Amino acid sequence: MNEGYDERIVRAAGAIKNTEKLVIGAGAGLSAAAGIEYNGKRFTDNFKPFIEKYGMKDLYTSSFYPFRTQEEKWAYWAKHISLNLFETPVKQLYIELMELASSKDYFVITTNVEGQFTKAGIEKSRFFEVQGNYGYLQCEKGCHDSLYYNEELVAQMISETCDCRIPSSLVPKCPVCGGKMDTNLRKDNHFVQDNNWYNSEDNYRKFIARTEGKSTVFLELGVGYNTPGIIRFPFEAMVRNNPGSILIRLNKEDLAGMPENIGSTIAFDEDMTTVLNDIMINSISNTV
Repeated sequence: MNEGYDERIVRAAGAIKNTEKLVIGAGAGLSAAAGIEYNGKRFTDNFKPFIEKYGMKDLYTSSFYPFRTQEEKWAYWAKHISLNLFETPVKQLYIELMELASSKDYFVITTNVEGQFTKAGIEKSRFFEVQGNYGYLQCEKGCHDSLYYNEELVAQMISETCDCRIPSSLVPKCPVCGGKMDTNLRKDNHFVQDNNWYNSEDNYRKFIARTEGKSTVFLELGVGYNTPGIIRFPFEAMVRNNPGSILIRLNKEDLAGMPENIGSTIAFDEDMTTVLNDIMINSISNTV
């Protein structure tokens, strides 16, 4: 990275200010930068009983814990869902990001599942949550394609949790097959993609088709290599294939991309909140 920070900010702000299309790809690093951390004090303060009973280390790895009973599983997951979705207000970083996008013809694709973009007021037709959302349950085996909003049930589970268990009467059952339910998160081939999911996918594909031959900025935020085939690799391929496009990558790590895109990439490993704020300031400046 030969350019200094200020030079990169000016370039990025100018690119966003002058672009015809803005495609935002948001990964876990964006939520972490916004303060939705899956480890540290936020985890230990909220999951002390589960840490003591199961030896859990953080919110990510605990998501894979092999609970022996459904009563134990849902006691944990009710708190996990509630903390990350229902108890967490919209974060300022998401608000500022939507302010940056609102003046452009934009679309957001995200692997995040905490509902922050919705809370920040994103237009539904410009948004694709690829990996699901904490706020919905599905049949564990995906026997049908309906989703079920879980806020009321989650609150009841938490209020009746005792010794890291919920009452058996609160364990959710699939209304179609009678089997187990699960959170609507992509973790296996039973992930349910309902009509809203397919509509969002279609909106995204149509938007991408409209970027061909247009000046386009692909703004990639905190996207690593857990699921690079959803945002990271497609963004790089689209920048390579569209001479009028720029990739702006914000990531604490993994800045390097395709060698063919070096001249079309502006990369930042600095604090994401600071970078986005400086880009916003410069994008509305008369000096850009």
